[in-house]
Amino acid sequence: MERVIIDMDEVIADPMGAMMTWYEKAYGLPVEMSKMKGSWLLGFPEQHQKLVRERLYEPGFFRDLPVMKDSVEVLKEMNKQYEIFIVSAATEFPNSLKDKLDWLMEHFPFFTWKQLVLCGEKRMVFGDHMIDDHVRHLQHFNGRKHLFTAVHNKDVTGYDRINSWQDAATIFLH
Repeated sequence: MERVIIDMDEVIADPMGAMMTWYEKAYGLPVEMSKMKGSWLLGFPEQHQKLVRERLYEPGFFRDLPVMKDSVEVLKEMNKQYEIFIVSAATEFPNSLKDKLDWLMEHFPFFTWKQLVLCGEKRMVFGDHMIDDHVRHLQHFNGRKHLFTAVHNKDVTGYDRINSWQDAATIFLH
């Protein structure tokens, strides 16, 4: 059975969308998606970028994130055909660990706790495929590398792209 490693943030969970909603409500200022090349943090006004970054460290931020469209249905089917591991470099934000575990168990109850890896570095994972939105995680991966399209990576080339979970279904579900 082929092993598929799947990232959480910006792949199955939408922290950027949650952050933008919070920011626009709290500060009434627009977020400029065109400035998010390399990092979505750059789309926020410069005077608030530190504040936005600090929000990622707050308890509860990662608990109620929106789920990426079609990810639940597609991953439920993929889980029947592949050995799936959800791998998140979560220890950068220590308060996110319990939040992410609870979020996954709520939205993806078909995954067991054995399929969830919350770590600091993804270089130690191996498999046949990895789906991630950050090139830094894909660079050292030994299998097929799938870049999940996010606003911060639209200009990146050299990777197989997955633009949506419907694209993933086309690739993985036969």
